[in-house]
Amino acid sequence: MDLRVFTEPQQGATYETLLRVAKAAEELHYGAFFRSDHYLRMGSVDGLPGPTDAWVTLAGLARETKRIRLGTLMTAGTFRLPGVLAIQVAQIDQMSGGRVELGLGAGWFEEEHKAYGIPFPKEKFARLEEQLAIVTGLWATEVGETFSYEGTYYQLTDSPALPKPAQAKVPVLIGGHGATRTPRLAGQYADEFNMPFAGIEDTERQFGRVRKAAEAAGRKGDDLVYSNAMVVCVGKDDAEVARRAAAIGREVDELKANGLAGSPAEVVDKIGRYQAIGSQRIYLQILDLDDLDHLELISAQVMPQVR
Repeated sequence: MDLRVFTEPQQGATYETLLRVAKAAEELHYGAFFRSDHYLRMGSVDGLPGPTDAWVTLAGLARETKRIRLGTLMTAGTFRLPGVLAIQVAQIDQMSGGRVELGLGAGWFEEEHKAYGIPFPKEKFARLEEQLAIVTGLWATEVGETFSYEGTYYQLTDSPALPKPAQAKVPVLIGGHGATRTPRLAGQYADEFNMPFAGIEDTERQFGRVRKAAEAAGRKGDDLVYSNAMVVCVGKDDAEVARRAAAIGREVDELKANGLAGSPAEVVDKIGRYQAIGSQRIYLQILDLDDLDHLELISAQVMPQVR
């Protein structure tokens, strides 16, 4: 089981805070540092000092880390033109020496679009399908050849399809709960399928749909990595669990029901249940970015038991 750090900077974090977390995650041998792609805080937090851009952040981290992989859960397709996104990700992949992964979704949070003047189209999922075709098509085009695309929403003519990423294939992540369209897109385009904030039964059902969709697309179900994203709250004892839950405004019982919470032993046991139904990777949603001791505890007492 690969454990990765997943952050939500729109809730309130500077670049310096994210850099500290990413460097700590690297030193503690987590598999990756991922972040959300949002421009507006959610819930009752103040979100200060304001949002940071996902790919600007990852560009900085690409130069200030050495080994840890970097990516998004998920880049909002509504935020970026696919040709521009392909250039951005390829450049940051070069800057990192080939450590970038692209999680790409349709976009859903209408309020942040209104807040920053970003169009929020009705046809988000159909646009996402074209975006995936364009981004992967640009990267797959041989140097010296051109890429053209004639879609309903995007048209590219004789693109030189440059620059190329450092990796031969930048991993593409697709995720979500949708029963039909999401598995179909994952089966066609994804290197990894991520099931966010879901119980074991729902996860197992969705993994099965994605496997069938991959086979329908002429691939093997095992061609994809299968992963979950879950909030995490671990403590050495009940008092520490309660303190960490209070720091993020959550109740311990709710966190135990819907996330990975409790003692290291409790969390190891629950991770094992996800592993048993096919999950190979978990993105640990870290909501208190100042609590680096939390990362250290998980690295020392959870990670060795699940790898």
